[in-house]
Amino acid sequence: MALPTQLQHWIHSAKAQRVTVFACMLLYAVSPVPEFWITQLNYIALYSLVVLGLVLLTGIGGLTSFGQAAFVGIGAYTSAYMTVNMGWSPWLTLFVGLAITIVSALIVGWVTLSMSGHYLPLATIAWGLSLYYLMGNMDALGKYDGLLGVPGLNLFGVDISQGRYFFVLAWSAVLIGAFALLNLLDSRTGRAIRAMRSSVLMAEAMGVDTLRHKVGIFLIAAVFASISGWLFAHFQHSVNPSPFGLKMGIEYLFMTVLGGAGFVWGAISGSVMTKLLEDELQVLPKLIGTSGSYEVIVFGIVLVLVLKYLPDGIWSLVGRFLPKPDRVEDWHNAAPLAERTKPAKGETVLEVDTIRKEFGGLVAVKDVGFSIQAGQIVGLIGPNGAGKSTTFNLITGVLGLTSGTVKFRGNVISGLPSREISARGMSRTFQHVKMIPELTVLENVALGAQLRGSENALSSMLRLDRAEEQSLLREAARQLERIGMGASMHELAGNLAMGPQRLMEIARALCSDPALLLLDEPAAGLRHKEKQALGAVLRQLQAEGMSILLVEHDMELVMDVTDHIVVMEFGTKLMEGTPAEVQQSPQVRAAYLGMEH
Repeated sequence: MALPTQLQHWIHSAKAQRVTVFACMLLYAVSPVPEFWITQLNYIALYSLVVLGLVLLTGIGGLTSFGQAAFVGIGAYTSAYMTVNMGWSPWLTLFVGLAITIVSALIVGWVTLSMSGHYLPLATIAWGLSLYYLMGNMDALGKYDGLLGVPGLNLFGVDISQGRYFFVLAWSAVLIGAFALLNLLDSRTGRAIRAMRSSVLMAEAMGVDTLRHKVGIFLIAAVFASISGWLFAHFQHSVNPSPFGLKMGIEYLFMTVLGGAGFVWGAISGSVMTKLLEDELQVLPKLIGTSGSYEVIVFGIVLVLVLKYLPDGIWSLVGRFLPKPDRVEDWHNAAPLAERTKPAKGETVLEVDTIRKEFGGLVAVKDVGFSIQAGQIVGLIGPNGAGKSTTFNLITGVLGLTSGTVKFRGNVISGLPSREISARGMSRTFQHVKMIPELTVLENVALGAQLRGSENALSSMLRLDRAEEQSLLREAARQLERIGMGASMHELAGNLAMGPQRLMEIARALCSDPALLLLDEPAAGLRHKEKQALGAVLRQLQAEGMSILLVEHDMELVMDVTDHIVVMEFGTKLMEGTPAEVQQSPQVRAAYLGMEH
């Protein structure tokens, strides 16, 4: 007999799967499993908490940290010291440890995350080593012998720091952490985190404060590690520096890569595999007939093989066989987002006044100026190397001006970062499509509405942002319908052909509710019919009152859709006028063809 449709939907929903996971955990805790395996799973839970933070930081956010073991040490040592020497309750020391962790993470994060490249890994190595030697040389912390006699966790007179009670506590923390991260990634903040890994330039243009988000995920990862350290101290009843050194920091990264750095559940699979390998490899010295840490060699070989043959980790294989939660289109009744006031017909939307850009002795853009009126499509054209893209980036705040000014709706925006320019109502696409390929078309477009939401990471993790999230998705769906891509909204963006990807970028830009839309070579790589579809979309947007600046090489498209054209050559403005005037200009013909006709 077939199940009712509503019940089928619930079974395949994310909520049902989460209830099932918690139920399985409780069932395992009361089943007659040997205590040895309960203890092993307790250690795996402690590892998994740390690796969950690394999945967010490294796998999703693209930031490498070798210092997570140091944050584990802060949580462990804070609780151990305050319970042993000051008589504090372990439940209070948890919050003290978290406070110290947060302050430490903020300092390390703000100092290093504004830099790019290798600075963060090097800084976290230095941070981890410094804390390790600090713990090992302080008399108050017992030096390398550590602190002994750490009391267990007591709840209503029951010791829950060992065995099955601890199993429930530790795995509840892991599952709550995992579901909190899943909630975070399925939100406005989650899209911003994924965007800054795909392209910082694209994320900033969509209004994402990338430095703040980097510090934010660094902080979340540190908090997860600190909670693991707190649990560890009361599970072991002692602490010493050895579990919090650089070696363990590298091992946590190994677990992350092994399990699948881009998957939340990969944190658990990586921790399980690493713990099992560690136990099985303890027999190697006996087999070889000599002492040594041979498991490190095996881990190195395993890591190379995983990176070579399974770069997305073990969970990428497991996940293929698991049912995907249904995406319910529950945004149709969501409240519409507030819209900005649009410029009146004939109002000057953009005024570019003698802007100049010098790179050392090279003048890339020399005193270029033009304006755009409300409801107008202006083309910016010129041969390769004319300075069009540089001018485009000067207007949008990607590059800083050497001189000149740019005004948007009467206000000077020169010198503002691109995210602030976006907040004022200017939105753009890119010459080379920038997107998040592993997300759906709908989610990619919703990124454009980043500045139209206000919920923070904590509310997303607690799933208190659902009303706003549905409004953002509703707006994204509306923009996709507006440009004729409604049928593709649940496709993965990476699976789209070039033409639909270009249209998706336009929908994403429209999702910010702009007063001016800047399109950087939207016809590049498109077939004839796709160019016709693009032209139809641009004419439709103009009919709705949208102002557009179009940088384009396809002259047929430019002449077909623009009202006014600015022609550049060698970084200077050659001329401007109507499409007919530009076509008839001997100067333009000479610039494009190298000779006059």
